[in-house]
Amino acid sequence: MSDRTAPRVAVIGAGPAGLMAAETAAARGCTVDVYDAMPSPGRKFLLAGIGGLNLTHAEPSAAFVTRYRERQPELAPLLERFGAAALRTWAAKLGIETFVGSSGRVFPKEMKAAPLLRAWLHRLRQAGGRLHVRHRWLGWDDARGGDKDPTRGLRFATPEGECLIAADAVILALGGGSWAKLGSDGAWMPWLAQRGVELAPLKPANCGFDVGLLAGNAAAGWSAHFRERFAGAPVKSVAAHITDARGQTHERAGECMISVSGIEGGLIYALSAPLRDTIEATGSATLHLDLAPGRSLERLATDLARPRGARSMASHLQSKAGIEGVKAGLLRECTTKDVLADANRLAAVIKALPIVLAAARPLDEAISSAGGVLFEALDDRLMLRALPGVFCCGEMLDWEAPTGGYLLTACFATGRAAGLGAVDWLDALHAGD
Repeated sequence: MSDRTAPRVAVIGAGPAGLMAAETAAARGCTVDVYDAMPSPGRKFLLAGIGGLNLTHAEPSAAFVTRYRERQPELAPLLERFGAAALRTWAAKLGIETFVGSSGRVFPKEMKAAPLLRAWLHRLRQAGGRLHVRHRWLGWDDARGGDKDPTRGLRFATPEGECLIAADAVILALGGGSWAKLGSDGAWMPWLAQRGVELAPLKPANCGFDVGLLAGNAAAGWSAHFRERFAGAPVKSVAAHITDARGQTHERAGECMISVSGIEGGLIYALSAPLRDTIEATGSATLHLDLAPGRSLERLATDLARPRGARSMASHLQSKAGIEGVKAGLLRECTTKDVLADANRLAAVIKALPIVLAAARPLDEAISSAGGVLFEALDDRLMLRALPGVFCCGEMLDWEAPTGGYLLTACFATGRAAGLGAVDWLDALHAGD
């Protein structure tokens, strides 16, 4: 693209997807302006990196793409062009060295998001990109041409009052509906719906769940005793499985945490999609926890059947099954006394403790969200079919993935694809100039 024809691209949203789209378009000769509602860019990106920025994952690409469930066909080509390896190379060119952790997760050597973001913004500015913070998008002003050309009449609320922006192409990278205080509030949904864009409702993803009616309790939820003693306690070295409404079983191993109203943590986030969908379909979902994944059912039953003499049940569980603390509390909370008194039934429950879940936690508490702009509403360049010249990327698209670097990788990949798509569309539009 020559300087003479350099078009203006407006990128709305300064998270990973928006910044990648901006960098991609700027590197190909576009004049790029990035608008963000927050006082500074990458707020959610920085917060996610406080405990160590999990940039991507090093597992083989064939396994990697399966993490995107039903949207694997749409995301696989984008990840093939810019996946985990390309992302690490990109970070290295920013001066950010990465390493693979024991779980296969990829982190910056410094374990922080801020150095990467600073280097990234510096490179974007060097390429001519301009950043406008405290610019909250308000949709289109139809009286100023927004009804006829969706790249015109873009309304923004700023500290100085409302302003209108026009561009040659627009890239929307507005995020989903989680963590509204950091800018991802889903306010864009009705504006796109009014213009005929196909959308799926936003839903919580990578979220915790509220427990329902448990076998050991008279009312739904944790008992007051269990909640007061174990809320915030980690449940380590467990495995979990759930059979969804279609009869498919999903299994994961790891750890989780007891919350005031239910259960959350990495293991639960990895299963949140089938748990959420099963609750929507049937009204509840039963999560089964294996509290002793290193022991067989037969061994547990044999060990628990040994006479305990004068020892308490707590001592017996600890010595014969390695069950203590929060795990012992869960057994008492989710089973009945007659089960605890029967070695065979107790062993079976330890290997598959049923925890009834009644609801996902609210969307704004979730790490990420599902739903948003359907891929069917986009062409191969990620341009909205209903709004020529407007492209979408990142978490506002209808896909979801577990934590572990998969979320960020797809945000980067879709951002790059939208940037390339905008440039290709502009080149084709002005091919005869």
